[in-house]
Amino acid sequence: MTLHKEGRATIIISLLLFFVINGLAWWGLPKQVAQIVTVLTLVPLCIAINFFRRPVRHKVKKEGYIISPCDGTVVTIEETYEPEVLKRDVLQVSIFMSVLNVHINWFPVGGLVEYYRHHDGKKMAAYLPKSSTNNERSSILIKTKSGKEVLVRQVAGAMARRVVTYAKEGQMVSQSEEMGFIKFGSRVDLYLPIGTNIDVKLKDKVTGSQTVIGWLE
Repeated sequence: MTLHKEGRATIIISLLLFFVINGLAWWGLPKQVAQIVTVLTLVPLCIAINFFRRPVRHKVKKEGYIISPCDGTVVTIEETYEPEVLKRDVLQVSIFMSVLNVHINWFPVGGLVEYYRHHDGKKMAAYLPKSSTNNERSSILIKTKSGKEVLVRQVAGAMARRVVTYAKEGQMVSQSEEMGFIKFGSRVDLYLPIGTNIDVKLKDKVTGSQTVIGWLE
């Protein structure tokens, strides 16, 4: 396991604060108080390091299949209308990422990026349905070799400060290649063609670049 590049600045700042605070504490406070300060400052440092971890994985690639774009829990499987990009009825699968999950995002399918937009927005809790349209988010539309269109939406949560997306319009992307990163609590929505076969259930735990979400007709 290594640390993701998106976390370098956060971790460097966290380390500097840890050493400065603890240096002052051990220099000017009683030993017992300094020990308490060390414990209290070590916890957020460990959380930050854990959040930005980059696990070593053998990435799954299966043409015609949809691979999970992130780690987390399936919170939505339903037919809905997608108004921003596709403007038609689709099958939505949403995955909620807690602060304990790996927050790297991967492309669920390979193909041509036909559309990319980043939208500023609110900081509602990511598990709420309205977060998909009201929160800060990025939308990426991918057209597969077979002509199927898959829309992926990165959605920031209440604690998220930044949505990072590596996709660009006109770019060819590979399945399970890194798509981006969302910092601190978020979700990823998949908008799939009606008739897509889904291989997960509500509340299932999924692993990014590993778990098969379903397959395209």
